[in-house]
Amino acid sequence: MALVLAVDDQPINLELLAAYLEGTGCEFVPAENGRQALEALDRRRPDLVLLDVVMPELDGFEVCRRIKADPANRLVPVVLVTSLNTVEDRVHALEVGADDFLPKPIDRRELMARVLTLIKTKGVYEKLDDAEHVMAAFAKIVEAKDGGTEAHVGRVARGARALGEAAGLSGPALDSLYFGGIVHDIGKIGVPDSVLLKSGPLDPSEVAVMRRHVAIGVDIARQLRSAANVVPIIRHHHERHDGTGYPDGLRAGEIPSAAMIVSICDAYDAMTSDRSYRPAMPSGYAIAELRRGAGTQWDPELVGLFLSRVMQEPDAELPLEASAIGSATLQ
Repeated sequence: MALVLAVDDQPINLELLAAYLEGTGCEFVPAENGRQALEALDRRRPDLVLLDVVMPELDGFEVCRRIKADPANRLVPVVLVTSLNTVEDRVHALEVGADDFLPKPIDRRELMARVLTLIKTKGVYEKLDDAEHVMAAFAKIVEAKDGGTEAHVGRVARGARALGEAAGLSGPALDSLYFGGIVHDIGKIGVPDSVLLKSGPLDPSEVAVMRRHVAIGVDIARQLRSAANVVPIIRHHHERHDGTGYPDGLRAGEIPSAAMIVSICDAYDAMTSDRSYRPAMPSGYAIAELRRGAGTQWDPELVGLFLSRVMQEPDAELPLEASAIGSATLQ
């Protein structure tokens, strides 16, 4: 039975969390402040911590920092439950080690999905070495800087793992897909904020700067022998099925399947998320765009699997439709 530690200085919020998690099979342990939470961690190691941010004496940022500073607890997922939503808040949270965010007011379905998914994927993180954890932390800091992409890499990672499983992969290959989804854009840590956060279209020189993130990411990953299996994902997730992608212009079967899997999941999540240069698109438009790009931008068989098995679209096998939103361009 998974153990969930919930920390909030408002008893009514703890009661709400307990009610929402009833029926999930999780054991619920409440704590009313940061010190109680740290004392509870000394007694039993939870599988997940739901942590309020605004609390007296020890706020959630400090509690999270102390949890992650303890080697015995550094792999315990910490979800900050907060109404704070500025870029500075998100960056600060990731700098102290937070794994995810849950906005207030809490949605029951979102809470259950986050809790069950993080507990399920905790085992993947436990297999990573220290250097890989540093890579994942850098990737999340990049995500927080890139306004509007909060939790993007986690969703891409989970989607890639699900699509890989639908494609028949298993074991270490699925673990590599998950980790590759987390770190696929880690090279953006070397892209200037003036380019990364630009609110309008990039000019040709800025496009060239943005595209350097692939090479920067490869250089980071190549320093780690244990991360060698995600180098193809980092290098080739912007290749296109028709050969017009970058950096190597690979086409069709030349593109590593893991990179194409991450590319599809990255594209869908990017289209349905707010970005600095455009608002989020409705899911239906993103699905239509994936259909339109199957065979040109993406592998058509993998797009079909994504729509039918991951998105569970009942009409996923229908002929491709033209989309009104134009080509999906990911930076």
